[in-house]
Amino acid sequence: MNLFQGFFLGLIMICISACQNIEQEQLASTIVLHDEVFADFATYPIESEEQIFALNDEALAFVKQSLKGQFNPQDKIESLVRNVFSRSRFNLLYRAEANTTANETFDNRAANCLSMSIMTYALAKQAGFGVRFQDVEIPEYWTRREGQSLLNGHINLQILPKPNNEKMRFITRGFEVDFDAQASREHFPKTFLSLQQVLAMYYNNKGADALLAAEYGKAYAYFKAAITHEPHLVSGLANLGYLYRLNGHYQFAEDTYLRALEVDPDNLTAWGNLAYLYRHTQRLAEASQISARIERKRGDNPFYHIKLGDTALENRQWQQALQHYRTALRLNKSYHEVFFGLAKAYHALGDIPRSKRYLTLAKKKSRTQQEEDNYQVKLALLGRL
Repeated sequence: MNLFQGFFLGLIMICISACQNIEQEQLASTIVLHDEVFADFATYPIESEEQIFALNDEALAFVKQSLKGQFNPQDKIESLVRNVFSRSRFNLLYRAEANTTANETFDNRAANCLSMSIMTYALAKQAGFGVRFQDVEIPEYWTRREGQSLLNGHINLQILPKPNNEKMRFITRGFEVDFDAQASREHFPKTFLSLQQVLAMYYNNKGADALLAAEYGKAYAYFKAAITHEPHLVSGLANLGYLYRLNGHYQFAEDTYLRALEVDPDNLTAWGNLAYLYRHTQRLAEASQISARIERKRGDNPFYHIKLGDTALENRQWQQALQHYRTALRLNKSYHEVFFGLAKAYHALGDIPRSKRYLTLAKKKSRTQQEEDNYQVKLALLGRL
């Protein structure tokens, strides 16, 4: 099993308890925090809410220019969103690893969906709009980064004109902003998120970055910040448990995974991490029982088979990888990742014509111009063979 089985880079559904239970939940989450394990964690500065959502003068000017000449509230929103999306004006590129503040995202012009949403939230608030974050309940979806499988989640924004009480005008129709075309098309269920939950997600992603870089004290500092802001953040708990396991603190890891499962008993990632821990500590019967249940539940998810194919490919198990990608294709033929997996497998097997064929199909299934361009570059390289 991949060492990062169930490691979160993204976001998941948050469970909110009743008001009278908040203090108890915060206490329960502090039990999984062990500062003594990472003595240097306090030396790493954690961005404040103000720093994360701050906008520089160039960003403020961008907002002003986007609203220029617009008078209708709905037109103002559409103009701002159109300018954010416009590559010719903004050249915004998607990078999964770009976990950045609003200012950094604006300056770098590259980010993941969380950072893009944070930036757009800040821009829309500056424009005077009402803005709400939404957690999008997408199926389990993995991407590869630095040789590891990372489970992604997804959020988007709902932007609304603020009511004009003087004119008794109440506009409730929101404008949904989603940086993933596939997610916006599928109409997945959504849950509103508080600002504290979004901050926790940002800290969790930063902790994941540090963990991938083997900066364990820094990773702990961010995971602690995430759990402190949102005790129900299962992704933060799962990541913290993985951090403990990676550093040999197996009991702390188990306690943290079990805490995650108290919050969400159906979370397959936390179960997967627990199974790996049990296997690692020779509790094989328990591990096998959990793994079998996970396998049954994930069997119909094409991205699960893509992940298995990617792992097999890295282990030079070409035929096994091909089998996983074919299973993914049988389950769903609409994702470019499936065709890209097949292209990689056939390339590894030396079948260049089939590799080109599936790369071409991956390009046709692309959701963004950036993805299409990436596949075109790969096709051009294959054309030289």
